[in-house]
Amino acid sequence: MGKFTADPSCQAKMHQYQIVGRAAPTPKNPVPKIYRMRLFAKNTVLAKSRFWYFMKKLNKAKKSGGELLAVNELFDKGPTKVKNYGIWLRYESRTNTHNMYKEFRDVTINGAVSQMYSEMAGRHRAHPNTIQ
Repeated sequence: MGKFTADPSCQAKMHQYQIVGRAAPTPKNPVPKIYRMRLFAKNTVLAKSRFWYFMKKLNKAKKSGGELLAVNELFDKGPTKVKNYGIWLRYESRTNTHNMYKEFRDVTINGAVSQMYSEMAGRHRAHPNTIQ
């Protein structure tokens, strides 16, 4: 027959973003430390939101008292061959928090992360916002 093609609406297409930001300069700290994170999200708005979520946990910097210096989308150099990607993740189930290591086989890292989110939703009933 034909090759199997997955319905594109079934897979959440994740993108990889590099976000650079810091706490806003204050008289007490005129040159705050700059942080750079690589995050996976569906769009830039969600990526910025995740950045500030982790900044609140790392150091007491909130969106209202901070500034973004750069938001860039990262792409794979050569998505022409299939590779194995290993992903360490932490997610919250109904009862507890679990650490997990999973491997996925895909052409791009974005595809592997998309597979991870769909598998976690299907097998473990984990919501995307509980996966870190």
